[in-house]
Amino acid sequence: MVTDQKRAFFINVTFGFGSTGRIVKGIYETLEDMDWECMAAYGRGKALAGYRTYRIGDDTGVYLHGIASRFTDRQGFYSGHATRELIKVIRRFDPDVIHLHNLHGYYLNVKILFEYLKTCGKKIIWTLHDCWSFTGHCTHFEYLGCMKWRNGCGNCEQLREYPKSWLADSSSRNLKEKRDLFSNVPDMVLVTPSEWLKEKVKTSFMSMYPVTVIPTGIDLDVFKPSPSDLRKRYGIGDDKYLLLGVANPWRDRKGLEEFKRLSRIISDKYRIVMVGLKPKQAAGLPAQIVSLPRTDSVQEMAQWYSAADVYVNLTLEDTFPTTNIEALACGTPVVTYKSGGSPESITDKCGIAVSRSNISAVAAAIDVITTGRDMKRSCLERAAMYGSYERFGQYYDEVYEKILL
Repeated sequence: MVTDQKRAFFINVTFGFGSTGRIVKGIYETLEDMDWECMAAYGRGKALAGYRTYRIGDDTGVYLHGIASRFTDRQGFYSGHATRELIKVIRRFDPDVIHLHNLHGYYLNVKILFEYLKTCGKKIIWTLHDCWSFTGHCTHFEYLGCMKWRNGCGNCEQLREYPKSWLADSSSRNLKEKRDLFSNVPDMVLVTPSEWLKEKVKTSFMSMYPVTVIPTGIDLDVFKPSPSDLRKRYGIGDDKYLLLGVANPWRDRKGLEEFKRLSRIISDKYRIVMVGLKPKQAAGLPAQIVSLPRTDSVQEMAQWYSAADVYVNLTLEDTFPTTNIEALACGTPVVTYKSGGSPESITDKCGIAVSRSNISAVAAAIDVITTGRDMKRSCLERAAMYGSYERFGQYYDEVYEKILL
């Protein structure tokens, strides 16, 4: 039966869960509201019920891909059978647009996929959530200041970082093959969540493609000023300023050591709450820091953001942290490093960005915010720009409409 209804096919490591999975779900729903037919393929975990989805491979395949990658440093070049089966599904669905998201995660063979994409005659959108597509190994490189990805990887300093390799260093080979596979794909456009990532793409071998910046959105019906008894429950009096930090997982590059440094130089009028710490990380922290495990409750996180006086994000590398926006949406100003895309969501009316690792400047910025004018209204106004529905609509207006012209 012939129909004029447009079709979109999504590929991502997850669907409906995790940050990228929720983004895919949101775009899926936005297109369906515009009478598109959609289908999403995912590689790990379970998908939300009530959507047309397809699991790429299975848990055993993910496990074997991951183990092989540990020895060979060839993440993304296994799962051949699962990828060929995926291509059969795409052909049967016959989409107008194939929308790629995170292709790493031990579930997909990018060589087989891109050989198909180069000849399929479909419009291709690829939303890049990190730097993996144009490096030989890593998803981020700013923490070490590595620039090898520009000319040729090798002697990789991050083999023990995701995607881990215990033995081999295939970063040089990986980069060469990615350059061959990911270059010159007909009718492909890229989307990044930050200007920072766009600039990196434009200095990489992927500079041939048009790039649209669409910041990640959040659900403003969830992240909003939310009263709670959290201060009372954790013994944080109203005479203390609450400084909040959130990460999953906490690592040095996410600011773990930076918070320890901060705790040693701020006055006792401040209390630090860190959410997402593992028991080993929490052990031995200064008494000034309240350590909490990860929570999957977005409502509880909205309460913590609302209870805080300042949200402190000391990440040393990040593409575009949504935690900054979540804090703003709860009326809480942000202090962050000028690291990756982290400063892009704030202005001087709702936060302060300082140089990386300048912990004295962080402390000074916190003092300015807690002793200055109330920023709550400016925070809420800024966050209103980042509603999920606005972002998903922007995908359609700025990317889908143009690529189909």
